[in-house]
Amino acid sequence: MPIATPAQYAAMLDAAQEGSYAYPAMNVTSLPTINGALKAFADKKSDGIIQVSTGGGQFASGLDPKDAVLGAIILAEATHRLAEKYDVLIALHTDHCQPGKVDSFLKPLIAETARRREAGLPNLFQSHMLDASELPLKENLELSVDLLKLCAENEIILEVEAGVVGGEEDGVDNSDQPADKLYTTPEDMVAVYEALNGLGRYMFAATFGNVHGSYKPGAVKLRPEILKAGQEAVMVKYGKEAEFDLVFHGGSGTPEDQLRETLEYGVVKMNIDTDTQYAFTRPVVDHIMKNYDGVLKIDGEVGNKKVYDPRSYLKAAEMGVVERMGEACDDLYSSGKTIFGKV
Repeated sequence: MPIATPAQYAAMLDAAQEGSYAYPAMNVTSLPTINGALKAFADKKSDGIIQVSTGGGQFASGLDPKDAVLGAIILAEATHRLAEKYDVLIALHTDHCQPGKVDSFLKPLIAETARRREAGLPNLFQSHMLDASELPLKENLELSVDLLKLCAENEIILEVEAGVVGGEEDGVDNSDQPADKLYTTPEDMVAVYEALNGLGRYMFAATFGNVHGSYKPGAVKLRPEILKAGQEAVMVKYGKEAEFDLVFHGGSGTPEDQLRETLEYGVVKMNIDTDTQYAFTRPVVDHIMKNYDGVLKIDGEVGNKKVYDPRSYLKAAEMGVVERMGEACDDLYSSGKTIFGKV
């Protein structure tokens, strides 16, 4: 069963840490985006992570319900079924959840996994992200501690964040944050370790100038050395076993040399959303522009059913995702490293 068990997911992260590579984590909103991600991982013989945001869940639930939990469950259940056809391991994850949405989004999804486990079924999601970076660090960690304990009871990994990822994503705009908030300090990283160590497995999204969105070269000032300094501070104090499993948010458009530098410092997961959104949309635009007279009934004509059938352009959009996610697997060195069948 390619949806990773808790033990398999832990083994995936261990393998990435030991092998200095990372898994692309793609936000999905529909069956074509799920299928595109799955095919990309399978084609590249890479394990991977598929994730759902609150906005993605709302979208998937329909125009009227706008129910993020319902939509997230639907997308996750679809991924469980579709992934059975592939020989790579896939983990399911939820993306940024701010403190105000914990009770309405995260906790109901954790409860759904608890319900499934009681019925002898596998976890719905294997990890969740709490983004409490809007809070002072002390309050952030207090909430992180409570949620990590709840996650650990159900063999779920929690992703936490200290520092702020700039830019805008899923309706949350951090573009006005002061520059110093975009960089996590070594002291912050030590505090995160001291608060969470021993409570359960977690990943850490430390920030180093990364932003959501896509920008022209030079617009984003990444400082990957911040990750190195933070890891060293923690390991000097607590030993090699204290090394973080780090997460790189806002990875779209990152120069290849900086992207790969982060792998040396313990990044095992990189979120990719903006680039895959564009990769999905670009073929649709191409299809419409090339078949303008067919997709529209112009001047009383009947159009061309073959080209306005949504399948004709959604297949192209899906392939766009396959190609872009394949590049991500290559860039992050996860290609050819599936542990499917080994754990």
